[in-house]
Amino acid sequence: MVPDTRSGRAAWLASLGGLDEAIGAGHLSQPLILPLTEALVLGLMRQGVTKFLMILGHGSTELAETLRVYEEAGLVRGYQFRNEVEMAHAGTALRWVYGETAAVVTSIGPGALQAMAGSLAAASNGVGIYHIYGDETTRGEGYNMQQVPKPEQGLFGRITALMGASYTLHTPGALRDALRRGAATVFHPWKAGPFYLNLPLNTQPATLALRPDALPRRPRAIPQAPADDSLIDEAARMIRDARRVAIKAGGGTRGASGALRRFAEAAGAAVVLSPGSTGVMPESHPLNMHVGGSKGSISGNFAMANADLAIFVASRAVCQSDCSGIGWPGARQVININADPVDVLHYNNTLALPGDAATIMERLAERLGPGPGESAWLTACADRKVAWRTFRAERYACGPLQDSAWKRPVLTQPQAIRIADRFARHIDAIKFFDAGDVQANGFQVVEDEKVGESYTESGSSYMGFAVSALLAGGIAGQGRYAIAITGDGSFMMNPQVLIDGVEHDVHGTILILDNRRMGAISQLQVAQYGKDYRTADDVVVDLVGLAAAVGGVKALHGGWNAESLRNALHEAHAWPGLSVVHVPVYHGSNPLGGLGAWGEWNVGNWCDDVEKAWTGTLI
Repeated sequence: MVPDTRSGRAAWLASLGGLDEAIGAGHLSQPLILPLTEALVLGLMRQGVTKFLMILGHGSTELAETLRVYEEAGLVRGYQFRNEVEMAHAGTALRWVYGETAAVVTSIGPGALQAMAGSLAAASNGVGIYHIYGDETTRGEGYNMQQVPKPEQGLFGRITALMGASYTLHTPGALRDALRRGAATVFHPWKAGPFYLNLPLNTQPATLALRPDALPRRPRAIPQAPADDSLIDEAARMIRDARRVAIKAGGGTRGASGALRRFAEAAGAAVVLSPGSTGVMPESHPLNMHVGGSKGSISGNFAMANADLAIFVASRAVCQSDCSGIGWPGARQVININADPVDVLHYNNTLALPGDAATIMERLAERLGPGPGESAWLTACADRKVAWRTFRAERYACGPLQDSAWKRPVLTQPQAIRIADRFARHIDAIKFFDAGDVQANGFQVVEDEKVGESYTESGSSYMGFAVSALLAGGIAGQGRYAIAITGDGSFMMNPQVLIDGVEHDVHGTILILDNRRMGAISQLQVAQYGKDYRTADDVVVDLVGLAAAVGGVKALHGGWNAESLRNALHEAHAWPGLSVVHVPVYHGSNPLGGLGAWGEWNVGNWCDDVEKAWTGTLI
């Protein structure tokens, strides 16, 4: 007999080895009467979701009680946080880096809105995660505290529906439908995202009759590809006929790096990376032209500008990645490989190959054979790759530059990131890059040899993502040492990471590159209008002292030169918990202080030129 209390059921399930074991033994094939929150937790367990990242409030006390009971039985694990945006980022990184799906839990009102704001990172990068929010009651007895203060029904459900897929459990019996739709979103094979589940306060403790073995499981996706060979044959012919082929490898190629390499070699194609796809081609591979786009590289943007056939693989064609559509002026035709039926038809003159990128690239590589080998095109690209390496080397070697804010010579951001990149590869650490010029310099500097060495949240460029992502290492079953490279502004978006990092036993380092401003926007303003405006202040903050005030955090000054920074990184790595390294970095007009922009995009006073160029593009 299944026990008739929540605590009894949890202990009974644990004694059997868990929910799946109990179902497999035939113990849960009859309906049970359960509170909605317990049925929800069982439904999430059925999909492999057993970690709950929580900031609890009056809108989640009933769910909290179920989680407390099930955690005491060892069936789930809850993690407390201090900021909903930080928590959403940590859950996103947990799935993105470690493959573990969690549920973010907040109360009604401001907390849910903050978590929803943070979920933009998951939505923009195709990362599946559950968001569970308290919601106003269904009885209409008057205003609920912290609801949207407007006399209309279901407003939070409408807000979450605008952000993505959502469901409001006004009726407990709808749980299976909600979980079925949730699984289809969270575990979508090519465009996963957050699923928002709104729980009205009064339906949470309500009961429903449910067969636990009928709870929907995680769906299994089957790779898709064109049904016959005609499209593959046509694409192979286009590649053979083209003189200058370039592949734009989007973020979706992160799981298809082997197929991408074989396809590029067979096609004789230069490969241009996106900010989120560094590592899909090894840095040392001669066909790797590095990142292309508005903040691209000499070699990447050369390949984009001069290709006559552009092949997009698992790419969303983000505005900065293709320079708002003008980054391929020489392309006459497009081959687009993408599982999404809308994204695959983004460009004009497209041969669309819808389906799984790895499967399609393998079929194309087989059809093309061993490849053309050396060509004038690849020789020209290789020359530009040498030029890009030389350009970067000059900036790495110039030494500290005199800075007006720090009133002394300091390291540049490319120099500091270069040192951190080499150190991270030496110890096999993950690198997270925060938004702004840290992010832009980061994907221009890194020399990743494989996928997973760097993560940059370029989908929404969310300030504070990198430092929050560190927390995933303390939550994951097999966490890894990571370095979150962040600016002073991004760090101050989520400084509570210092507390939560200690609480969750994170072993990692926050490397703060402090230029006392929003450097990326300052540079953009100067490039467009000749002056920067309201992107800096004169407030001096002792970031080392701030970090040292949190017990368990190792706070270090990274010094003023390369040697002192390397020493600080070694000392931080030796610390068994969370460490912070603060490094003053240069901001100014000296061209050796940065890596520059290599393409325009539709922003500010560039818009007129970009839009005129766009009207003349063929694709």
